[in-house]
Amino acid sequence: MNSIEQYLSSEQIENRITELAGLINRDYEGKDIVIVSVLKGSFIFCADLIRKIKIPLQVEFIAVSSYEGSHSSGQLSFKHDVSMCLENKHVILLEDIIDTGLTMSFLLKHFKLKNPASLKLCSLLFKPARLKTPVEIDYLGFEIEDKFVIGMGLDYNGCFRELPYIGVYNGH
Repeated sequence: MNSIEQYLSSEQIENRITELAGLINRDYEGKDIVIVSVLKGSFIFCADLIRKIKIPLQVEFIAVSSYEGSHSSGQLSFKHDVSMCLENKHVILLEDIIDTGLTMSFLLKHFKLKNPASLKLCSLLFKPARLKTPVEIDYLGFEIEDKFVIGMGLDYNGCFRELPYIGVYNGH
């Protein structure tokens, strides 16, 4: 039987997203930014965050995949890249969760080749126990235990993205 145990409440998440937006507002005051959201997992985090950012911004989406069910396949599949030129722009790469670091390491290298004025990483969650390749997270929501989490855009086989909290899924 599948069960979901709440791990981070909606209130905890909203408060932390407000804090992250405050840091971004401070760090980028007087600058325009481009938020690059990694689909599909980060779309809810992205929507919640950009509504709290008070400086001019544009949003782009990319789609990559390395998951099959609850485990990373180790093979990165690039499904959609940004459509705008990022040269000399201040770019914040937005991710739902960093676990192995392999996807993000690849994406950071990919975006550095686009010659942005700056490139920072913002992730809602970080699972250090699974890290294989170190990545520097400039704006982090929460460091979490090595549990399979869903909600706030994170899924299990396409399901549970709509949950307004982060839950531990015990059914895979």
